[in-house]
Amino acid sequence: MTFFKSLLLAISATLFLTYALGVSFLELLDINVYMDGELIEPLKAIGVSAVATVILVLIALAIVLSVFGSFIFIGLLIMGSVAMVAIGVFWPVLLAAVAIWLVTRNKPSTKKETQYS
Repeated sequence: MTFFKSLLLAISATLFLTYALGVSFLELLDINVYMDGELIEPLKAIGVSAVATVILVLIALAIVLSVFGSFIFIGLLIMGSVAMVAIGVFWPVLLAAVAIWLVTRNKPSTKKETQYS
């Protein structure tokens, strides 16, 4: 399952659970939400809070992914610089090893088959 599909399923499940449990919770505890002195319907109150929660979760997800992404990028930069330094320091040894390998490797024999008629 892809990340985006999982994210959409999580958001829809959060909205559904918030709606299903939120309305019954508001009615059970007899909670009233007021904006500008007017009573807001329970469905609208739950919808606004659910959308605000989803937006906050998405912002937190973006922050977490950017922090971990920068850590991964810095780690790759460090490993790449260590590899370049190792190649820069040991290039004569690597060149000699490749030259020796090219000279001493086993070459496949090319024998001609004779045909008997």
